[in-house]
Amino acid sequence: MSAMSMNEMVLVSVDDHVIEPPEAFIRHYPERLKSRAPVIRSENGADKWFWEGRLYPSIGLNAVVGRPRSEYGMEPAAYSHMREGCYDAKARIDDMNVNGVLGSLNFPTFPSFAGGVFFEKAKGDPEAALLAVRAYNDWHVHDWCGAAPGRLIPLILLPLWDMPATLAEVKRMSDLGVHAVSFPDNPALVGLPSLHNEYWEPLWKAFCDTKMVINCHIGTGARAAHASDETPIDAWITTMPMSISNSAADWLNGSFWKRYPDLRMALSEGGIGWIPYFLERADFTYEHHHEWTFTDFGAEKPSDVFKRHIITCFIDDRFGLKNIDELNENMITWECDYPHSDTVWPNCPEYLWACVKNLPRQTIDKISHLNAMREFSYDPFSLLGGRESCTVGALRAKAGHVDVSPRVGMGGLHTESMKAADGRRPITSGEINKMMASA
Repeated sequence: MSAMSMNEMVLVSVDDHVIEPPEAFIRHYPERLKSRAPVIRSENGADKWFWEGRLYPSIGLNAVVGRPRSEYGMEPAAYSHMREGCYDAKARIDDMNVNGVLGSLNFPTFPSFAGGVFFEKAKGDPEAALLAVRAYNDWHVHDWCGAAPGRLIPLILLPLWDMPATLAEVKRMSDLGVHAVSFPDNPALVGLPSLHNEYWEPLWKAFCDTKMVINCHIGTGARAAHASDETPIDAWITTMPMSISNSAADWLNGSFWKRYPDLRMALSEGGIGWIPYFLERADFTYEHHHEWTFTDFGAEKPSDVFKRHIITCFIDDRFGLKNIDELNENMITWECDYPHSDTVWPNCPEYLWACVKNLPRQTIDKISHLNAMREFSYDPFSLLGGRESCTVGALRAKAGHVDVSPRVGMGGLHTESMKAADGRRPITSGEINKMMASA
């Protein structure tokens, strides 16, 4: 039983999201090339990214934090449809404080979570894609994270289609103190070599040399499938975290772990409840089949490799924490998922406490912050006045001015579909896909 209270916890989230503000890219393009930077265009009440002659509508991507749940949808269509904390660093810190969250690692939005928009662009214009990657990283590190030292953990993108440029960007960002990179969970599905290709060998070494954690967010390569256009969207949302299991098996069977014992990757927003059976199945598969598949884990089991190298992440997962003995408690981390619809902001401490309160204090500290601080080379206490200044209680005490009342009628792509459904039947996958296609 824990000998601590909820307000004594320290919370570090390894999965949140940032909506890039309109000036993010153009500020970091060379003067002579600013005309090539992504910029925002507004039309018919929607804000869209415009880049190299193409409009990209997904500016909000499910950034519905602060709305009543009855007004959730797939995507706000304008900055005015979102809480300011989605795209403004000062407002984000306020929203972190009122939620009792000390540290936050943020995935991008316009580029897609692992930079897939840039990968696609690189097929026709690698120079334009490289400019955008570098500008994004400069904005993210200097402007976003730099606005709140010790609070926002930098997470970079890489020009993965060009290995020399990738290695140069790893070095450039590492020199700035960056220790996290977003990477597609299955690169083969986004037009890059598979994880098992020798193409990646110099990058695995570079990640080890720079203590760079590979963060594989759900949906960055493999994606949860829609069962049918008529299926209620709830079915898709339910399976979303577990959709990364196929990619997890691919990573688990990589031979590179043997050559790079310090390499680490995270199954971002993947949840943990399904992992005990996944590891049981992996061990059974190896024991039962390796004599004809010629897979060789040596004296170890696949579960041993997983527990040593792979960081697991959860938002609200009581079942997973009840089975913590089947995981490695030194590699479990917590996520807030601000500003997406799975977040329980501003009540994350209450939800997490309900999951962990019966665990030993040492285990709670590991899951809530110590594991993340160690694996991501993140040391906020030295910058922010020690642990006592970083607890849920201490941060919330700074946030009395923050309004957390639900904001009604903010608008976005969900509105017409909600009117059509009118509460009489579930919204379907087909309706959601049509909304996104017509944005």
